[in-house]
Amino acid sequence: MQMQRLRHRAEFLAAAAAVKVSTKAFIVQMRDRRDDGPARVGFTVSKKVGNAVERNRVRRRLREVVRHAAADTARAGHDYVLVGRRAGLSAPFGGLLEDFKSALRRLDEGRSKASGPEPRRS
Repeated sequence: MQMQRLRHRAEFLAAAAAVKVSTKAFIVQMRDRRDDGPARVGFTVSKKVGNAVERNRVRRRLREVVRHAAADTARAGHDYVLVGRRAGLSAPFGGLLEDFKSALRRLDEGRSKASGPEPRRS
């Protein structure tokens, strides 16, 4: 499955208003766009996580998790946002991968509530 990146703030806000699942190392937010386009993924890591080096390390690890797992589990027509947490720095990669797959399964179970508001275009 082809994955695209979320780039605009409105898309991130729309995903934040939909359903989410928390893990120790990250939060996954999902929004049903109600179209047949490819799944889109965005990443965010706040300054609370650490300095720029630490934030980038968390973001790189999350991108790799998505690259490994999302092709099998991400649904077309959905937006996903991964919000990194400090625990993502030291968590074993296998654990991150399993947490991500588990989070997507949990989101899929609750997807009837997953459609959020349409993103505002600025």
